Amino acid sequence: MRDLTNCPKCGALFVKALRPICNPCFKEQEDCFMKVKTYMSKKENRMATVQEVHEYTGVSYEMMHQFIREGRLLTTQFPNLGYPCESCGESINEGRICSDCRGQITKGLDQIEREEQLKQKMKEEEKRSYQTYRSIEIERD
Repeated sequence: MRDLTNCPKCGALFVKALRPICNPCFKEQEDCFMKVKTYMSKKENRMATVQEVHEYTGVSYEMMHQFIREGRLLTTQFPNLGYPCESCGESINEGRICSDCRGQITKGLDQIEREEQLKQKMKEEEKRSYQTYRSIEIERD
């Protein structure tokens, strides 16, 4: 069953079937994509940055970033296009976070893992240090 929902861009009520936005917003988005594609398809514009494309076409940065994330604009064909890292905002061409942020996250996770291993080792050593004495009952006649 199709859902009746509000468009996240304009707030209009529409039946959500194939797209997450209403038809007028989708058409507007496609028009913006065609502006960017037409501009970028010219040989002299293939090295343009997101800022240059924005200035020429008037398409918002967010929309261009969306086109790149969706794979509609390929950074292999247009190497100066990028989108911001979700952590620090640095321009990247693939993934969700830049290599510096990825390294920091990995370093943090490695440290947590080392701490957990140290805690486990300390628990095991503590268990070994405890000795349990048991009394033996001897039967007497």
